[in-house]
Amino acid sequence: MRRTILITGASSGIGKALARRYAGEGCRLALLGRNEQRLADAASECRVLGAEVAVAAIDVRDRAALATWIEDFDRLAPIDLVIANAGVMEGTRPGGDIEPADAAYHLVETNVLGVLNTVQPLLLRMMARGRGQIAIISSVAGFTPLPDAPSYSASKSAVINYGLSLRALLGPRGIRVSVICPGYIDTPMMRRASGAKPFKMTSEKATELICHGLDRDRALIVFPFLF
Repeated sequence: MRRTILITGASSGIGKALARRYAGEGCRLALLGRNEQRLADAASECRVLGAEVAVAAIDVRDRAALATWIEDFDRLAPIDLVIANAGVMEGTRPGGDIEPADAAYHLVETNVLGVLNTVQPLLLRMMARGRGQIAIISSVAGFTPLPDAPSYSASKSAVINYGLSLRALLGPRGIRVSVICPGYIDTPMMRRASGAKPFKMTSEKATELICHGLDRDRALIVFPFLF
């Protein structure tokens, strides 16, 4: 049976790699992102691979617009898997003493509230159906705080606990929830970060590990293995 999958932050990095992976399985995809051109390019690649694709250029911080779009789409094609992937990276800039306040607030709104804005519109719908799967992209920084990225580390810790709480709550109702905690992945966002990036891996390799963990309903999908 064809699955319907919604992915935020689908225009680049892990989100785009996941979209391509599921497109090869012939899934119906709902791809969301902020950059219309990159989103259109990702959608085109996925259609070539065999997927039916809908797109929307929406900032995950826009709670009302995101909820309306997700609910409308879900009425037409009930979503089997939602991947809350959209996120940003900030930290102390070279020569700076602390990360800029405006950047820190923007990051928390995107990385934490953006996850809630993506997941909340589907909770009652999945509960009514008695099925569904939720995947939340966090980071190993949620376990091991980065001194030069306090707001990023805090945001990733918050969504780990949010996801694990949802898993405990929704598991008896037939809904699977996993939290994904990658290490350093070679994405445009991570390339902007300074400092060493031990055990860095490609988005494609990360995607393999994510899909493997989701297929097995793992609570936490943490990689690379040494992390």
